[in-house]
Amino acid sequence: MSVYSAKGKGWRYDFTLKGIRYTEAWFKTKTKAKAAEAKKREEVKNPRPEKKAPTDMDFLELVNLRLDYLQAYSSEIYYKENRYKAKNWVKYLGDLYCKDITQQMIEKFILKRRKVSPITANKEIRYLKATFNYAIRKGFMTHNPAEGIKYFPVDKKLKYIPSIDDVNRVIEAADADTQDYLWTIRETLARVNEINQLEWSDVDFKQKFVVLYTRKKRGGHRTPRKIPMTDHLFHILKRRYKNRDQSKPWVFWHSYWSGKSKQIECGPYKDRKGIMRSLCKKAGVKYFRYHALRHNGASLLESANVSIGSIQRILGHENRSTTEIYINSIGESERKAMEIFEQASKKSHTNSHTATSMANR
Repeated sequence: MSVYSAKGKGWRYDFTLKGIRYTEAWFKTKTKAKAAEAKKREEVKNPRPEKKAPTDMDFLELVNLRLDYLQAYSSEIYYKENRYKAKNWVKYLGDLYCKDITQQMIEKFILKRRKVSPITANKEIRYLKATFNYAIRKGFMTHNPAEGIKYFPVDKKLKYIPSIDDVNRVIEAADADTQDYLWTIRETLARVNEINQLEWSDVDFKQKFVVLYTRKKRGGHRTPRKIPMTDHLFHILKRRYKNRDQSKPWVFWHSYWSGKSKQIECGPYKDRKGIMRSLCKKAGVKYFRYHALRHNGASLLESANVSIGSIQRILGHENRSTTEIYINSIGESERKAMEIFEQASKKSHTNSHTATSMANR
């Protein structure tokens, strides 16, 4: 008998086919045991084809593999951006095998995203190219179907950089703890996530510097850099250190409800988007975000003739070209150049006018 019961346990099937024994337990009824046995016999008699070759990987699996990779090796922001974009990709390409995805399919998707904006479409192109390049490096694909797609032209505009007065008004509109938070960003020219991660072990009061970490580096390494403290920042952090909760390692932290653990937890901030909008409105200034503080500081340093190399190291940029994007002020050299142009233009106009007058005499 291939199907039988055991008192107090239930039903099981047990059979031998081609010298191999197959058994499974415990089923609540004989009918369920028989059905399971029949299914197993069918699987043994008609085995499924071997797993498809890597080049036959479906697109959804590829996307998930790359997201796992980004979560492990890239910054949290970059991972989240890719995850957000991937949801749209999967809706459009998720049922296809990678080998069946063509450049025409990608272009059709990109043209739809172009209706949102050229910037949005270009981001989609960049991230899709990176996803398929990852597949090629891993041996899952042999070509990149997004490689030949061109980026759309974009009308670039100067970023809005708030004035010192506007920055001060926004900080003054905040509560005491948020003022410390904003001043720390302002006085270090740091990225928000760098300040969110800042721990007391990263603060050296003796030598007056803080250590900031970022993953916005090639290869995803968490790279440190030292930022000297201004006197203002030194006094802010010294006061916070004196009044700190010694059980918490972070300079800035909060209590929050965790949907995962279903309880109140404590930890560093991850995002505080809503604060700047409400503070700008309260202060009566044009809305700007945290990142504008970095641009503002970089412009101030450049206008004070600080070398671009020093600004680059403070901002934590790998490339000088990235730093140049942050410098939005009109330098003194440019002003002097235009003054010289104006003087030369006036002189040329005067000489021309004199020559014309003499010719008419």
